[in-house]
Amino acid sequence: MRSPILKAWLLCGTLDALYATILSVVRGGSMTGVWTGVASGPFGDSVNSWGAGGVLAGLAVHFAIMAAMVVTGFLLARKTPLGEVAPWKSGTLYGLALYGLMYGIVLHTRFGVPFPNPDRIKVILGLFPHIFLVGIPIFILAKRAMNTSARD
Repeated sequence: MRSPILKAWLLCGTLDALYATILSVVRGGSMTGVWTGVASGPFGDSVNSWGAGGVLAGLAVHFAIMAAMVVTGFLLARKTPLGEVAPWKSGTLYGLALYGLMYGIVLHTRFGVPFPNPDRIKVILGLFPHIFLVGIPIFILAKRAMNTSARD
């Protein structure tokens, strides 16, 4: 697999999906409920009656959103000063921005999730994947790709 964007998309999408699934189960939810919940964003609440199709739709929505996050992260790494700083710094900043976008706009608008959430544990559980499973890996892989193309 030569494409660093594809690699980042699959890595971050899979890590984040596993995190969401495990967190849902630990909280007493189902492995499938989290994905029908994701699918209900664009498709509405009727997705809950779709069975396996609802789960697949949720995963498709998740990976579509992740594609946008990865491409945006790579563009920021290549075209802004974020690409010139340590990936843990730029990735953390990007993860914070993604968290703000997802929780402050998307989840707040669609599901009424409070923003900022007064429950600090929920904030930490939401920040963790955006920073450590998405933001930092994107900027590590983007930096690696830029260094590789600079040598070629």
